Amino acid sequence: MPAPRTPTGAQERQPPAGRPGAQRDAFFDNVKYLAIVLVAAGHSWAPLKSDSRVLEGLYNVVYTFHMPAFIIISGYFSRSFDMRPDRLKRLVTGLAVPYLLFQTAYLLFRRYVGHSSEPFDLVSPWYLTWFLCALFIWRLTSPLWKLVRRPLPIALGIAMLGSVSPGTGGALDLGRVLQFLPCFVLGLCLKPEHFAALRRGWVRIASLPVLAAALAVGWWTAPRLDDNWFYRESSAQSLGAHWWAGPLMTLALFACSLLLTAVFFAWVPGRRTWFTALGAGTLYGYLLHGFVVKFATYRGWFDRGWLHGPLGEILVTALAGAVVTLLCTKPVQRVFRFAMEPRMEWAFKQDAARLARERRQEERQMVSA
Repeated sequence: MPAPRTPTGAQERQPPAGRPGAQRDAFFDNVKYLAIVLVAAGHSWAPLKSDSRVLEGLYNVVYTFHMPAFIIISGYFSRSFDMRPDRLKRLVTGLAVPYLLFQTAYLLFRRYVGHSSEPFDLVSPWYLTWFLCALFIWRLTSPLWKLVRRPLPIALGIAMLGSVSPGTGGALDLGRVLQFLPCFVLGLCLKPEHFAALRRGWVRIASLPVLAAALAVGWWTAPRLDDNWFYRESSAQSLGAHWWAGPLMTLALFACSLLLTAVFFAWVPGRRTWFTALGAGTLYGYLLHGFVVKFATYRGWFDRGWLHGPLGEILVTALAGAVVTLLCTKPVQRVFRFAMEPRMEWAFKQDAARLARERRQEERQMVSA
């Protein structure tokens, strides 16, 4: 998924052999596109699921793994991140600046389109912007995780502490930053052979009963389990549970996320498909589709009775997939590149070493000419 420049992979070079800078791998672009379709579908189901136990169960299953899948891929492509100036620059232009722009845009949209009186707060991510904020923090910590001896157990311990800390849900959405941290650290630890192993034929066959069991469990838990557990943003106490339920749910959700993400990866095609190229624009689809969903919510479009049946739910799902697909296309990328991938050369000092190399290269070309 994301490289140091863009969190959802607008510019990263994806290595089939795990080497940063190698040619893009179709598998990872396919993963990103299919995952963003699931994200958009999940957001479109939220206003409808209260009237359908089947849809609510499917919602719980999808929310168990769709963001963990994104975050694992984000961690995988953050393995080469260090504090080199050019990578810090791309971190700022690819995550920090888009966060500020879209946080501002979403808050203005909420106030003037949604007629909300909630305060204008740039440090408390709203709706979709939490992912940019979290990825900025996770990526900054990448060098540290490569130093410690047992990174994943430590990350799980931090996530469990986050699940019993009621004060982590405000500024910077630290609840999600801490509770999703193990997924990012797991991505840092993965190697190309791990993804290759998941795409074997017997793994795909074995994943079918796992998926069937997950759907059955999702249907059973739909009326019994608070959806907020799947968002990983609140503490156990905030959800009305005992404190010890937080660490237990953290471990259980991580295990379920890992299992269902493996099932998802097993069925993602590794060859180029019609949607492979769209995987490079998933940041655009992710950040822009939220305006469409919120606009429909504010206008009461989801309140129409005929949408709260099987045919209506299928139609809404198809429309959500079509909209997010459109928002991942090249024309949309060209229009919104100023916000997603700003260059901002004016804001940074020039790299003296790079300028010297370019000057020497120009001198050689002049001499050879």
